[in-house]
Amino acid sequence: MIFKEYTILAPEGIHARPATALVRLVKKFKSGISLKKGEKTIQLNSLLNILALSTKGGDLVSVVIDGEDEAEAASAIDVFFKDLTA
Repeated sequence: MIFKEYTILAPEGIHARPATALVRLVKKFKSGISLKKGEKTIQLNSLLNILALSTKGGDLVSVVIDGEDEAEAASAIDVFFKDLTA
């Protein structure tokens, strides 16, 4: 199991376009991947799940990856969040 934390720096947070890209990204992996903000935890396999979190700029989110290809998934998600916050 891999656990990573990210601070969302984009002022608009995770809106529809990056949420769609994130869903497409995680569907490439067999591992279970979830996103946590505060007390809420969602699976990253649904655009609606991500949008329901209402992630805004400055929010701290945690990603939990568990499965056979978790190292590759963690690396790809790391790149995604670095691009999102750049």
